[in-house]
Amino acid sequence: MADWLSPEEWRAVALSLKVSFWAALVSLPLGILTAHALARWQFPGKQVLNGPVHLPLILPPVVTGYLLLLTFGRRGMVGQFLEQWFGIVFAFRWTGAALAAGVMAFPLMVRAIRLAIEAVDPKLEQAAGTSGASRPWVFLTVTLPLILPGIIAGVTLAFAKAMGEFGATITFVSNIPGQTQTLPSAIYSFLQVPGGEVQASRLVVVAIVIAMSALLLSEWVGRAVARRIGGRDAAG
Repeated sequence: MADWLSPEEWRAVALSLKVSFWAALVSLPLGILTAHALARWQFPGKQVLNGPVHLPLILPPVVTGYLLLLTFGRRGMVGQFLEQWFGIVFAFRWTGAALAAGVMAFPLMVRAIRLAIEAVDPKLEQAAGTSGASRPWVFLTVTLPLILPGIIAGVTLAFAKAMGEFGATITFVSNIPGQTQTLPSAIYSFLQVPGGEVQASRLVVVAIVIAMSALLLSEWVGRAVARRIGGRDAAG
């Protein structure tokens, strides 16, 4: 593939994989916590939390990107604080692309994990709780193994969504070759240049191959985990 793609195209593919990997990985702990809260916890304002979590699915991606720019840009309240105290800059950096992709993919991850948690019989968790186990320990030893297929599905959806994210990313971090130009941004750039359809077509093929590979791997891993959990339950 390295010989088939030009250096510029390869940089866009590599950056997209990097951005998508970190977007999914960093979002995962918060995604599990949020999904568990929405599925199991009862607290005032639960629907208020549910709204912002799924808002990126409804808002135009450009709006989400602009809000990220206002918040995490160098002049934004959070952006100024992070840069001044920790030297962390998101705007016009690949880390900002990962942040934008993670925000856009977060609702899909939460939804997949939440459905997996809701499918777990609460009586199993209650039975473990009656034996004196704490809630965190019950989640780690009972709930978490049962929802692993859902977690894998959520991570895969988040990764695939991050790979295809365009509007929020280009609004927040622009389209800088080698720095913030992801796969969708590169395809867009090539389509704006006369004769760039060939390069764009190659990247479209790469995007399809990566997406299908991720889905097939997720399906295989999810089934393997489900078989292992089923075998363990049968043995028990």
